[in-house]
Amino acid sequence: MAGNETGRRHSRDDVAEAALRILDDLGLPDLTMRRLASALDVQPSALYWHFPNKQSMLAEVADRIVAARRPAALPDDAPWQDAVRAEADALRDALLSYRDGAEVVSSTLALGLGSPATLDRLARAVARGGFDAETSRRAATALLHFVLGHVSHEQQRIQYDSLGVLADQPASPLDEDDPAAAFAFGVGLLVGGLELSRSRR
Repeated sequence: MAGNETGRRHSRDDVAEAALRILDDLGLPDLTMRRLASALDVQPSALYWHFPNKQSMLAEVADRIVAARRPAALPDDAPWQDAVRAEADALRDALLSYRDGAEVVSSTLALGLGSPATLDRLARAVARGGFDAETSRRAATALLHFVLGHVSHEQQRIQYDSLGVLADQPASPLDEDDPAAAFAFGVGLLVGGLELSRSRR
């Protein structure tokens, strides 16, 4: 009965959007099915009408996070390096737009859940440089791991700073005065490595 009730009162989209709001307001540890059900004024069991388990719900949330930002369209003759940088920047912006965004997406990918769209977009950007499918996929995977790791560190430092945890702590050797510049440098290293690998063939 509860499942039928929430099926009428709330759509899958309603549930996912409520989950995103809780994530942004409170963070991943507080995004529980009980809290989500309370926000929607239904019983926790009613949520399983739309999602079979919490992991599938988080996978939907992760897909929405990474889809939140898309790079501007580039001309067909734009350098492939620009396409890779644009996709990486858009992904970073998307992850940073939600609290704990990198952690949600990373954990979803680790479980083999969620849409492959992000990896596909990165691979297509690399492939514009004339790289074969296997190289493009591997390069996209490495780039995705870099983006997730970099943003995860950024978001943890932001959270600790907001709580005052870092006030009396020495600076971390991983900290950067300009995280965006540090991110761009890392992406540049990966792009440069691809260029070098091709020149050595």
